Amino acid sequence: MAKVLTAQAVSKLSCTGDLPREVPDGKAPGLYLVIYPSGKKSWALRFRRPDKRPAKLVLGSVNTQADEDGDPDPVVGGYLTLAAARRLAGALSHEIATGKDPAANHQAKKQAIALSAQNTFSAAAIDFITQHARKRTRGWREQARLLGLRENEQSGDLELIDKGLASRWRDRPLHEIDADTVFRLIEEVRHKGTPGLERRNNETSEPRARAMHSVLSKMFNWLAEKRRVSLNPLDVLRRPPPPKARDRVLNDREIVAFWRAAAEATKPFDALLKLLLLTGARLNEVARMEASELSEDGKTWTIPGGRTKNHRTHVVPFSPLARAIITKVDRLETCKHVFSTNQRTPVSGFSKIKGRLEMEGVPPWRLHDLRRTAATHMAELGIAPHIIELCLNHVSGARAGVAGIYNRSVQMEQRRAAVEVWARHVAGLLRRAKA
Repeated sequence: MAKVLTAQAVSKLSCTGDLPREVPDGKAPGLYLVIYPSGKKSWALRFRRPDKRPAKLVLGSVNTQADEDGDPDPVVGGYLTLAAARRLAGALSHEIATGKDPAANHQAKKQAIALSAQNTFSAAAIDFITQHARKRTRGWREQARLLGLRENEQSGDLELIDKGLASRWRDRPLHEIDADTVFRLIEEVRHKGTPGLERRNNETSEPRARAMHSVLSKMFNWLAEKRRVSLNPLDVLRRPPPPKARDRVLNDREIVAFWRAAAEATKPFDALLKLLLLTGARLNEVARMEASELSEDGKTWTIPGGRTKNHRTHVVPFSPLARAIITKVDRLETCKHVFSTNQRTPVSGFSKIKGRLEMEGVPPWRLHDLRRTAATHMAELGIAPHIIELCLNHVSGARAGVAGIYNRSVQMEQRRAAVEVWARHVAGLLRRAKA
């Protein structure tokens, strides 16, 4: 028959072997003191499940420092004295006698707690970015910023932005985020700005509200697919209207003003800005240009499909003017990015750079307008529409539909001629402006 344990015995008993030692308590049937080779001690309850299978439930760690009576209301996972462990074992034995399985119940509670932690907004946002957006979306970093997350430059892991949305809703369960909650957030974003992000102006912004609506809708659709939420709360909210299509094109005088302002910009933004105009490429394509994408003779730049909007590899012919600009960019051989300010990551902060471009007398414009400017002026210079679309990697108009399927010719010579005509036009504008 097992001896009745005492507090003094619990304190002094030790394990001399390589395996844990179990000492039964003669006063509480099924209660064991478990002593590990490391010296740590815990309480365990051995019992039979309702189907008669043997089971073991660890009740908690041994507490030899508190009063002998210990916690008057002990729970599984607690820090238990001998007296508290006996009370807990007695309560669980009563459950067992009524046909319950305390081990299964405890495991279910642990899983519920883990699922609850997983289904907080911050955890769900991190999962959405790492498991979905990062793999499928080129603009995942911007989506992460809107959700209140940013990439750690050293580790690559996601971290919370101070006062961002993921920080604000860090421990908020997903089931508590309903349509009213999201509506109030989008209204805040529309009028006051995105939580945790710098506000570019003091005006009400529909594009800002639309961007938040979009990323939250994508996130909750993904969560619904993964059965982590039952409904997308944004399904019942009106999506903010899209911005009006822009048709801003810089005229000849404005092109000269832009080129001069770009020349005064800090390095390497001076070269980057000029290449945006000369190539008609998208901002992120140029900003994330890698040295390995440039041909050995410097005449072409191949953008992989993973970085283009239509996911098609795009070969950009460089004019002599563009090649001259590229060769003057200062960069370390150890840095894979052509345009970098820290020799580790590609350049960023374009809104600030554009804001510093001094172009007196030029109406409001955006960096993306340079792409439209290149296309429009190429057309005015007599370049065929399908060649312009090839230069800009567009799949529309002359290259859309059946014609686009059968017209696989890259027409590199015509494209090279087109960008050289465009570059000579820009150079001519600059010469005449000096005269």
